[in-house]
Order: sequence, then C-alpha cells, then structure tokens
Amino acid sequence: MKKTFLMLILAGAVLNCAAQKINETTPEIQTGTDAAQPFLFSLNTLTAENPRWNVHYSGSYGERTNGQFGYDGLGQQFGVKGYLGSRFTLYATAAIGFANSGGVTSAEQAEVIRDLVGGKGIAGFRLGAGLGLSRDWSNVGSAISRITASFDQTNWRMAGNLRFEKAFDKSRDKLDFISSFGYQHRVSSVLYLGFEALGQDLEGFWEKDEAEGGAKVMIGPSINLEPNHSKLSFSISGGPVFYATRSQALPSAALREIGSVASGNGYTIRALVNFNLHR
Repeated sequence: MKKTFLMLILAGAVLNCAAQKINETTPEIQTGTDAAQPFLFSLNTLTAENPRWNVHYSGSYGERTNGQFGYDGLGQQFGVKGYLGSRFTLYATAAIGFANSGGVTSAEQAEVIRDLVGGKGIAGFRLGAGLGLSRDWSNVGSAISRITASFDQTNWRMAGNLRFEKAFDKSRDKLDFISSFGYQHRVSSVLYLGFEALGQDLEGFWEKDEAEGGAKVMIGPSINLEPNHSKLSFSISGGPVFYATRSQALPSAALREIGSVASGNGYTIRALVNFNLHR
C-alpha cells in the first residue's frame, strides 16, 4: 500500500514538472475538456467535439491480487475508442496477461454506448447506456451492459459507470455488478489531479458463493496529463485493494480491472497512454 502511494506521488511530481514546462510555452486554458479517456476505471463517452478516434495502451501491476488483468503480475492492454456519430461511442480492448508464475494468455471485449441525455457537446451532463460482448482468460464469453454518467466543466470533471455482466457458463454468477467513479480537478492548463474508486463483483454482498471470491473495493489518486497541441495524453491511477466480502469459491478467470483477490489485501497500479489519430 505504501509502495503504491509513493509511486503515484512520484509520478504526479514528474507530470507536474512536465506540465510547468509546457505551461511556459502554452499558457492558454481551453474551455471544456476533451480527453478521450482521462480515467483508468471509468469509461466516458465521446461527442462530436471530442477527438474522434483514439488508440491507447495501458499497463498495470498488482500484488496479492491473483488476477490483475487475469494475473498476479504484469498486464498489458491495447484499445481503440471512437465516435460513430449520432451520440454513439465504440470502445474495444484486447488484453495480454503475463503471470508471475509463468504463462501468457489474452482476453477481449467490445462495446457500443449511446448518450441518452446530453452528448451533443463536451461540457455539461451526459448519461448513456450500451451493450457489448467479451471473452475472458478462460475463453468464457459474456454479455455486457453498461450505464455511463459524466459531468464536464472547464476546471473539473467526473465520470461514473455501472456495469452488468452475464457470463455464458453455469459455474459463474447469474449476474455480475461492477461500479466505478472518478473525479479530477484542473491544476494547470494541462494537468488534472483527483481520485478514482472501484467496486467490483458487488453481488458478493448478497451471494455467499460469489464466483470471483467476493466483493472488492479499490480507491486511490488519479492523474491525467494532456499536453496542448499534442496527439498524446497520459493517465495513472491505483491504490489498495480491499475485500468488502469473502466467498469460499475459487476465483474464476473473469476479465476484471483489479483482478480476483485470492488471499489478504493487495494493491494495483495502472497507467495509460492515449494517442489521438485526428489532432
């Protein structure tokens, strides 16, 4: 846990130094926020004013999580996110896991989300809903439904998700629930600081035999750097992972942001680099 916060604080100091250098040459502050993916654990929708198509790479590391991107070890994820028009956003990822004990495997997912409230501009409130499919580390397919909410202003932004997942396997839960929330405040023209929280497998609160080992909670700092006039943006977040409940079931290979904790509490750190194809 201490290692997590020290690493995040160090990353924030480095990004702040970089932001100060950038501000010396580009001091203007834009109105509205147009980050394609400012948060690590909450998905925001795009608008016609946002960058249209983006690709990103994210890496993560977890200890005593037995499942960060499917593993207790290093995870890699590649993704694409784009605006389809008419308030539709496409989001698709492919993840690769490298276990500490050896072995490599992959998992994929794709979703289409539509803003039902707002979505015509960046600023203001947006509420959306979407559907998708995924294949996890054990080759089990799942249907995904996600509700997204976000609020963007000139100097701050927030986003939250509620995700439902139905795995096509009798040994899994009837329905999985995952929620997330993130808040960031602009501290310079290019740097945002805040926090993110994630509640995973929340059905563990009422199901004693929850298939992923029980409900888990993560909360920690969030940093986003968006250099002006650059195609690149950077985000980092993470923190301690705690059990909220425990079940006796062996954790499945379901695709999870903070994995399936096997014993004790652990931590996770995740970083993302986004490349805008249109700037």
